[in-house]
Amino acid sequence: MLLPMRRKDYAGTRDEAVRLLGATEVVHLAGTLDDGAPVLRTLHAVVLGDVLYFHGAKAGEKTGLEGRTVVVQAEHIVAEVPSYALDPVRACPATTYYRSAQARGVLEAETDDAQKARVLTALMEKYQPEAGYAPIDEKDPRYAGAVRGVAVYRVPLDEVVGKDKRGQNKTDTERARICEVLWRRGQDRDVRAVDEIAARLPDEARPAFLTGPGGVRLVAGCDEDRAQQAAQLVDGAYWNRDVTADTLARAHRGAGAWVGALDADGVLIATARSVTDGAKWAMVADVAVAPSWRGRGVGAAVMRLLLDHPRVRGVQFVRLATQDAQTFYERLGFVRTGEMLVRTHHTSEWMVWHGRGA
Repeated sequence: MLLPMRRKDYAGTRDEAVRLLGATEVVHLAGTLDDGAPVLRTLHAVVLGDVLYFHGAKAGEKTGLEGRTVVVQAEHIVAEVPSYALDPVRACPATTYYRSAQARGVLEAETDDAQKARVLTALMEKYQPEAGYAPIDEKDPRYAGAVRGVAVYRVPLDEVVGKDKRGQNKTDTERARICEVLWRRGQDRDVRAVDEIAARLPDEARPAFLTGPGGVRLVAGCDEDRAQQAAQLVDGAYWNRDVTADTLARAHRGAGAWVGALDADGVLIATARSVTDGAKWAMVADVAVAPSWRGRGVGAAVMRLLLDHPRVRGVQFVRLATQDAQTFYERLGFVRTGEMLVRTHHTSEWMVWHGRGA
């Protein structure tokens, strides 16, 4: 059986571990052959029910693992936490925050062609979600030979353990400090890591840069749910006429930088995003605050966080266009340029914040 978790405060739930095994891009498979030789492979895999599946060649080395106990493992790196987040001199506090999952079971070959077709379909849906192929059916002459000829393996998830290391052993003050350091460092994973770590902090311990007026929580990670909520906030705005809700959600998911504000119930009440190259320029778009929250400083708080976003703060200039909020943006440091942007539906005035990278 799998060894029990040494640090109970890092233990994740079985459901979380199974989800990670199914959602991660690849899993690692480890086992031993009859002669004791080790096998370690990286695989594309899916989880259906309580079973992990992958495919391969019938003559491949993995066939030697059939009927033997194997371990599958997956991980998600949250952040590489630098030592200076907690100690200005010693290297010892440097660590990695991550989530991982391990499962143990007996490797079996799937022999039912209908189930093999379902597994292959699930693999295609995971790794080619845009489709572009005929549905996989074991009776379809276009697939029948391939389904019979490919090996599909199953590992029942009999024993599963998960690990979740995101600073549970640190005080709230230390975790808030880690958020501040990661935000200032601004490497690729850092913004998302800040969002994950801060989400576990009580409101009174959140770092100041993620605290808005009236107890509003500022956030900077745009997952699917937040993208949909952000799309609802800006849907119908004058600059989004004839833009579908789906397009707006995709625009928020694809933004170079995004920030928002949540109320006490976790509902998104403000949003702002930027298209940016992270060095020379940034273009602010889709700034909106829910009507019931306007006039309380939430919009200004969200904009300040966006301008301080690691992908925006160092650029040479930030540009935006507005018809009716010139005074609001001037209070944030923007200046009118006199340039005019002509679009299909309206004319807006350009405003620029110069010298951000100076």
